[in-house]
Amino acid sequence: MPAGIDEAFLALPLSGLADAALSRARELGAAQATFRFERVRKAHSAVHDRTVRGSLDETVTGLSVRVRRRDVTGFCAIAEATPDAAARASEEAVAVAEAAAALGERTAEPVPEPLYRNKSWVSPAAVDPFSAPEAERTGTLLGWSGRLLSAHPVKHVLAHLFAVKENKFYADSAGTVTTQQRIRLHPLVFVTGAAATLRTLGPPTGRGLEYLDGDGWDWDAELAALPGHLAEKERATPVEPGVHDLVLDPSNLWLTLHESVGHATELDRVLGHEASYAGTSFAAPESLGSLRFGSALMNVTADRTAPHGLATIGFDDEGVAAQSWPLVENGVLTGFQFDRGTARAIGARRSTGCSFAESARHVPLPRMPNVSLRPAPGGPGVEDLISGVGEGIYLAGSDSFSIDTRREHFQFSAQRAYRIRDGRLAGQLSGVAYQARTTAFWRALAALGGPSSYQVFGADMCGKGQPMQTSATSHGCPAAVFAGIRVVRAG
Repeated sequence: MPAGIDEAFLALPLSGLADAALSRARELGAAQATFRFERVRKAHSAVHDRTVRGSLDETVTGLSVRVRRRDVTGFCAIAEATPDAAARASEEAVAVAEAAAALGERTAEPVPEPLYRNKSWVSPAAVDPFSAPEAERTGTLLGWSGRLLSAHPVKHVLAHLFAVKENKFYADSAGTVTTQQRIRLHPLVFVTGAAATLRTLGPPTGRGLEYLDGDGWDWDAELAALPGHLAEKERATPVEPGVHDLVLDPSNLWLTLHESVGHATELDRVLGHEASYAGTSFAAPESLGSLRFGSALMNVTADRTAPHGLATIGFDDEGVAAQSWPLVENGVLTGFQFDRGTARAIGARRSTGCSFAESARHVPLPRMPNVSLRPAPGGPGVEDLISGVGEGIYLAGSDSFSIDTRREHFQFSAQRAYRIRDGRLAGQLSGVAYQARTTAFWRALAALGGPSSYQVFGADMCGKGQPMQTSATSHGCPAAVFAGIRVVRAG
């Protein structure tokens, strides 16, 4: 029995369901077939001021079959967990492939992958959030809310806790069989004063309830500082639009990295396959090895193996083992993210393991791994970067953003923005938003923080596809200085 995987999930007839589906697919002439059985449990607790305002605990369970028949892919998902239902899913998937083939559709043959027989993987969560009673989870939020409400100038508090546990069983006709469990947690607190609102910066993470006790983030320190930040924001001076040097805290830079680099290097966007939701990309297959994405300080890595990463897994939804690889090296584009099908478009011999579906009800799509900007070895800390800027703006915390359908032109704002004067912070500014063209922005990277400034943030509700699917991904960044960036005053 794989250690740590939910016993109730393992008690399901997973192998029997897979055998029924895969054998039926073979009988119907499928050249390849994959089977997934998934149980995704999600919980959400919400506290407004000193009152519990909402609680949700839902589980989505189902199986799906994807087949390759007559050079076309067919897919079917069924909620029923019986061998007959699994066989019926294969029949429906083959019928879909046959219908698409009759219309002249063709899909690329997946590139090969080594076999992994009876492998398991469990994310490193010390305390399963679903092992604790609901009262314990809301009790933490109520405690935080009461503490903040007692501090000036906080008038209202909205506290959330999101928890997700994914159990996944995968088997394919080649012989790979994997079982996985992944847990993530996201506490989120908003404080409102008379004229401003702020939220905590603590990121979603691949941890369990131990995260609330300070394992991975100092919640006590952040909650203690939040009222003071709010008071200063309410006194903030409107920013003067113009061209400024920016010092971006990793709590702000991660979102810019996600939108302008992470999504821009998804190969299906580059190829134009993914255009209906959030657009394509300015990059092209022939850009590899030649596109000057940023300054020589820019080194970006894609990774499915980082500890506690939101996109960290053992195997993807095509049976590909997790790995890491470079996307940008010394400012030059050197990699993309892709699955076994899109790999052939650039002549890759192996997938980067980026196939993922929100649940068994969804067709797997190429989805973003953890994408991180590497710090400068021996580089400076945040304070040292600020001290090196005579006049500029320091931004912390992600907020609103806008980016065009080619991931080329964007605007981002922040939770908090500070004027830098003579290398020191000189009070908060309001309405700060920065605009740039993606490659011009990253080429303006003038200084990079070292490991002491490096932090990991991320998105746990990243949307893609039609119908839309969500996935989660982490982004590590150091603090960084960008020279001569256009700043506007946002409403």
